[in-house]
Amino acid sequence: MTNDLLVRPVTRQDYDQWLPLWDGYNAFYGRSGATALPAEITRTTWQRFFDAYEPVNALVAESGGKLLGLTHYIFHRSTISIAPNCYLQDLFTNEAARGKGVGRALINGVYERAQHAGSPRVYWLTHETNHTAMELYNKVANHSGFVVYRKMF
Repeated sequence: MTNDLLVRPVTRQDYDQWLPLWDGYNAFYGRSGATALPAEITRTTWQRFFDAYEPVNALVAESGGKLLGLTHYIFHRSTISIAPNCYLQDLFTNEAARGKGVGRALINGVYERAQHAGSPRVYWLTHETNHTAMELYNKVANHSGFVVYRKMF
């Protein structure tokens, strides 16, 4: 990746470039076409980034005025820590930027913000088939060994 990569908070002016990245992220996880998220979820997610009362945050990676990737992260309380934990919920780079350090830079951006907030940890989930991303994750974090259970309503 070129040296002009900038990881920064998303701004309202980024919407037109953020949306295709968001759509790409959702498509990767099977949320496109008939299974796409309702537009209301996308609108609400976007609005939350700019609401000071929401714990939802977004960073983007930019090079030459073009957005190459995004990450969304959430601070939340925990029963085992006084300081908030940081959940890195979404991470996506466009296909041309993959393998060039953009994902790592976005993760490091979340790490910096979590440390600044006094958070004792950053954690995230990925699908067990996401081997390419897991190669990076194994370099920048420790696999916790936890298994996720969920019930959908």
